Amino acid sequence: MPTPRRWRLPADPFIVTLLGVVALAALFPASGRFGDVLAIVTKIAIALLFTLYGIRLSPTEAWHGLRHWRLHLLVLSATFVAFPLLGLAASVLVPSVLTPGLYTGVLMLCLVPSTVQSSIAFTSIAHGNVPAAIVSATLSNMLGVVLTPLLVVLLVHTGGAARVDGSAVLDIVVQLLLPFVLGQLLRPWLAGPVARHASVTKAFDRGSILLVVYTAFSLSMTEHVWSTVNAWRLLGVLAVCAALLAIMLAFTVGAARLFRLNRADMAVLLFCGSKKSLASGLPMTLVLFGSGAGLIMLPLIIFHQLQLVVCAAIATRMSRTPPAVSSG
Repeated sequence: MPTPRRWRLPADPFIVTLLGVVALAALFPASGRFGDVLAIVTKIAIALLFTLYGIRLSPTEAWHGLRHWRLHLLVLSATFVAFPLLGLAASVLVPSVLTPGLYTGVLMLCLVPSTVQSSIAFTSIAHGNVPAAIVSATLSNMLGVVLTPLLVVLLVHTGGAARVDGSAVLDIVVQLLLPFVLGQLLRPWLAGPVARHASVTKAFDRGSILLVVYTAFSLSMTEHVWSTVNAWRLLGVLAVCAALLAIMLAFTVGAARLFRLNRADMAVLLFCGSKKSLASGLPMTLVLFGSGAGLIMLPLIIFHQLQLVVCAAIATRMSRTPPAVSSG
């Protein structure tokens, strides 16, 4: 008699490594001269990461995907309207469930752009409109360079903890947008080598994020910003992140049905509209919040793990249905 299969929660090795980096920063935080050098190295790594993003994006695919303007507006509305409204609503959980610092993290999570790689990957697995997903995810990140700091100015009240001024926006533009544009300019010469060495670029991609996390959590440890956090607060953040994800998944599916999107375009709205980016969100948080960034990053890190597990399951289930032709 065959042994019944046991269902196991898929453990993303990257998330396990990321949590290990958090523990390393807690035990051996970067400080002094080493911390200063690490901050410079982190900025360079972020710039190179977004240069790679620019090299990867095909202009042909982008122009093809731009035709679906209604779909892109729905994704952007989910990312920069529906999510922020939910973040504001979560203020009722302070101080019973969330500390003010953790609530700032939840709100910041709601203000950052959508993911790029995983949104496209899940859309592809689900037989969705991949060119439109590429455009939606990239457009979300490019607009996020401006919209996320603007939304922080309007919605986040941190008593001066956030540095949101012209120099902060300039830092984000220099670290994220300009390298992306440079990558687009270098694409004719470097697209082939980057595609051939996908494993190397993936390692650099993830290594850059780990470097950002170590830098931010080191700053938060040296500034003692974790003194008010306990296990119950962390469970509260986990519950809030799970609720946010469930609501946004339901919202995107409902919006797709309301606007009569076909299945291929619904996959784009589902996976691009319900997810949040570590790659863009963590550097922005580090620039805007400095030493308090570690605590504020925590909800985004937790949400990222949840969205990967849940969306992977949804995409796998959708992949069993034959692909549909996307709307024009």
